Amino acid sequence: MQVVREIVVLLKKELLLEWRMKYAISGILLYVLSAVFIIYAAFAEVEPTTWNALFWSIVLFASINAIVKSFVQENGSRQLYYYQLASPIALLVAKIVYNSGLLFALNLLTWGALAFMAGSPVQNNGLFFLALLLGSTGLSITFTFISAISAKADNNATLTAILGFPVAIPILLTLVRLSANALETTGGMGIQRDINILIAIDLVLAGMALLLYPSLWRD
Repeated sequence: MQVVREIVVLLKKELLLEWRMKYAISGILLYVLSAVFIIYAAFAEVEPTTWNALFWSIVLFASINAIVKSFVQENGSRQLYYYQLASPIALLVAKIVYNSGLLFALNLLTWGALAFMAGSPVQNNGLFFLALLLGSTGLSITFTFISAISAKADNNATLTAILGFPVAIPILLTLVRLSANALETTGGMGIQRDINILIAIDLVLAGMALLLYPSLWRD
């Protein structure tokens, strides 16, 4: 129960910091809307397969921009303060949960903006939103943990993208296949397999992050 209370308090802290630094989330929103507008201006009509690829490309780079600051923005004094007050597991889980919610909201915004400007070829909304949820969780775990590693390497934000891409690619490939089924551009084969793969990837990434982060925290 102590860990749960710590997670709740840390989540409130993340929300408060986000509210104080409105420029960070505003920059991400500007990036998403600008990318969607460029797609709208460049394509007279967006084919479903193209729409699918462009959507997840925007999601990938928005995820990096949104999460790269998770640990990089924490200076040494603040990290020492957290070390004295909370457990590493509580801190990591709070950041993953917050970033998952943030990414899911950004993904919904991206979908809504694309649907408004270029139309939405999504036929199975339930399957598509499930893909958004699983994808947001997987990308959040990946980039949050790698952001923690980058924070130990002189706050090198570039390291987050370099280390994150190889891990994010399997997630994105599975998401593209799953969302293609939601767009009904395929024959509907392998839906349950792709869902199971995404859940397995999320669980493996979460387990590795929770196992390794306490050691990283103590360094």
